[in-house]
Amino acid sequence: MYNDLPEAELRSYKSSQTCNDDFDTFWEQTLEESRQAGGDTVIEAVAEGLETLDVYDVTFPGFGGEPVKAWLRTPKSASGPLPAIVQYMGYGGGRGRPWENLFWASAGFAHFQMDTRGQGSGWSIGDTPDTAGASGPQVPGVMTKGIKDKETYYYRRLMTDGVRAVDAARTIPFIDPDRIAVTGGSQGGAIALAVGALVPDLSAVAVNVPFLCDFPRATTITDAYPFREVGDYLSTHRQDIDIVQETLSYFDGVNFAARARHPAYFSVALMDLITPPSTVFAAFNAYAGEKKIQVWPYNGHEAGGPDDDRLMRRFLSEILH
Repeated sequence: MYNDLPEAELRSYKSSQTCNDDFDTFWEQTLEESRQAGGDTVIEAVAEGLETLDVYDVTFPGFGGEPVKAWLRTPKSASGPLPAIVQYMGYGGGRGRPWENLFWASAGFAHFQMDTRGQGSGWSIGDTPDTAGASGPQVPGVMTKGIKDKETYYYRRLMTDGVRAVDAARTIPFIDPDRIAVTGGSQGGAIALAVGALVPDLSAVAVNVPFLCDFPRATTITDAYPFREVGDYLSTHRQDIDIVQETLSYFDGVNFAARARHPAYFSVALMDLITPPSTVFAAFNAYAGEKKIQVWPYNGHEAGGPDDDRLMRRFLSEILH
């Protein structure tokens, strides 16, 4: 059932999210510090008996130079540098097994699938710890981990990992550094939006039902997790509302969208309780580049599922091939 604004109102909805003057400086310094920390990208072939694809186990330097895992999948028949899709995973999921998620490589792309630090014990396994950590109380999950300060907030580390994944992909000889797009669904979509704003020379962005958008509205109109984690925290830490809202503004997809200029594909589901459609439209309507949105009227958080995959492949193929 519908639990949000009518579609006509969604298409003109604007978020009330604010943006502090130091937003860009904060992210410039964060990325500069992590790049200066150094570290090498290491790839090792994985033998899993796939006859049409090659798979590589990748370790690359993420936030603060800390090692982050990824899978790289490529078609065996490919010759020369390939266009690449860098993919980020949804909440609770990690990079999974090397023989999973074969769609993008089967479609002719180099597929760089980033692991998710400190996650990967829900619906898909992960291999990267969140060694930086953050002190202070939090509710279960990562939404409130270090939430009282933008410097310690969990998503500062994860979004930086996302940027460094693109940096790493560009060092791999059989990837064309000038033909790279980022994609993801839900949390992965949020990371892709952030990377789209923070990496100025990407080719495209494709996001499905992106999470972490329009925090002022999202944390008050849905009772579903993971947004509910923030509400759970503030229901006991009542004195921290202003502090938390300020922290979250540095990680809101609305503020990233306003800084992104790459061609973008969005999808939104009008019966989605996890990322309410108004929060997705808030980011879409703020997006500064060329954009298109696919609306799924009768779907929840799964959105278009395999039909989104087909539409995203067409969208990205036209740009990257």
